[in-house]
Amino acid sequence: MAERLSPTLKAVSDAVLAVAAEVSVDEVLQRLVDSSRELAGARYAALGLPDGDGGFRRFLTSGMSDKLIASLGPLPRQHGVLGAMLETPSPYRTGDIHSHPRFRGWWPAGHPDMRSFLGVPIVAHQGVIGAFYLTEKIAAPDFSDEDEELIRLLAAHAAIAITNARLYEQTRELSIAAERNRLALELHDAVSQKLFGLVLSAEAAGTLLERDPEAAGDQVTKLQALAQEALDELRSLVFELRPPDLERDGLGGALRKHVELLRRLQQQEIELDLDGELPADAERDREILRIAQEALQNALRHARADHIAVRVSADDGRVLLEVEDDGVGFEPDAVDARSRRLGLTSMEERARRLGGTLEIRSAPNAGTTVRLEAGRG
Repeated sequence: MAERLSPTLKAVSDAVLAVAAEVSVDEVLQRLVDSSRELAGARYAALGLPDGDGGFRRFLTSGMSDKLIASLGPLPRQHGVLGAMLETPSPYRTGDIHSHPRFRGWWPAGHPDMRSFLGVPIVAHQGVIGAFYLTEKIAAPDFSDEDEELIRLLAAHAAIAITNARLYEQTRELSIAAERNRLALELHDAVSQKLFGLVLSAEAAGTLLERDPEAAGDQVTKLQALAQEALDELRSLVFELRPPDLERDGLGGALRKHVELLRRLQQQEIELDLDGELPADAERDREILRIAQEALQNALRHARADHIAVRVSADDGRVLLEVEDDGVGFEPDAVDARSRRLGLTSMEERARRLGGTLEIRSAPNAGTTVRLEAGRG
């Protein structure tokens, strides 16, 4: 038992580290189900999380080919032995699963025949939240007491890992909702003002058309300019909503595309300095890019700056981002700074998720520098 405890603890550690590294819930679950199969010496393993409606919201397998999984059809329902393991906190072990009273009709045609079985519920404070299903013990007719103890240990820590991963997933969903709300506010504030101006100019042109054609022509010219500004604002916001292809372009490429677009839309020169080879990390790069976008939007919309510079460098696996402008500046610690500049809170929250540090240096008439230092990928 002691000899096999070390790989169990490693599997538990890997799952905990996976959550700490903020990987997806499915990645955490796949690591757990793969570990369970290896630890118990099983040919096949599965991990199911119920959806509260008689089915499974997630059901991951290990030891089956993609072709075999595809041939089995949709996710199984909570019937037969699958459901039985979710109704009790106690494990179940047998040398022949066909002898279980709820075996009949458990799997579809084409499913590989299985005999030896070990089922271990995953129990959290709110009850059973899932289960490990292991079948076909390799080189033995049945799973042992030792196998059961090892998977029970893994299940106890899996409950923590799954709960933490679920909380992280919910936090990300809230963050996405907050980002959408922020963009909706910007869409309303920036574009609705332009559209209101369009309506007023159109009304003025209509009123002046017969009485003063020259003045009406001036209003039409103003109308054209406002329409172009509204179009540019919309394009900029749509670009922010569209997820960048970081896997293809990397952080440097995505930043370069964003800066080039802003140069065209805003008709303002933005200096971009990418120093060194940036280490790739999709999760981290996405947060860094969003912070850079937010800092750039603040500089363009609020700073009234003549010059904006974006600098990104890498040093020993760490990434440093600086967005600097020579605009009007502000007091970052002022009571109303967060209400007037909602993006400050968003940037700080993103930096915290990265485990990085965000510094905002600014003062009235002294420009603003947003500086982010993000950890290793």
